[in-house]
Amino acid sequence: MGQGGEPRRVRAHDGELGAAVARAQEGDEAAFAVAYRLVQPALLGYLRGLVGDDAEDVASDAWLEIARDLGRFKGDGAGFRGWTATIARHRALDHLRRQKVRPRSSALEQDVLELPGTHSTHDQALESISTEAALELVGGLPRDQAEAVLLRVIVGLDAPSAARVLGKRPGAVRTAAYRGLKRLAKQLGVQGVTDDGPRTLGESK
Repeated sequence: MGQGGEPRRVRAHDGELGAAVARAQEGDEAAFAVAYRLVQPALLGYLRGLVGDDAEDVASDAWLEIARDLGRFKGDGAGFRGWTATIARHRALDHLRRQKVRPRSSALEQDVLELPGTHSTHDQALESISTEAALELVGGLPRDQAEAVLLRVIVGLDAPSAARVLGKRPGAVRTAAYRGLKRLAKQLGVQGVTDDGPRTLGESK
């Protein structure tokens, strides 16, 4: 294994993030800045995959809403990442609607197959590329796969959390992420990717 996939790096900060959010909810502005610093890079990466060059503007709108509604949030660091991703996605879809750009319809809307994912596909695909390269490649995936990969890889959410953001079942998200990562791995020429890995892309929650 290399340095470890991004989701693990993201999740390593969840304790710090949860503590910062709790302090921010009590009015600690410095703590809100810490939460912003921990979440913004991944959130911006996710938004780049949805709205491209307008990601900064959409992220600004999302953070205004996050700050306004912070008192209503209940949960830990991982929950906060999912909550902020949901808000950011709503702002991104609003932005696309204003531009009259219709998101591509999901080919997997009804697909809830629990296809097995593989640890090797996940790790090798992630460790082979930088975030920027991942975003460029993800842009060529079908929309459902792209969003699932962005939420799993860039934001670092587990399958149930990503499913809540997308309003889908965890099985559909696992399927989409599996197919997207498999396609990315193929594009990257990752060898040894099989379908019989001992783990699925989703956590067993």
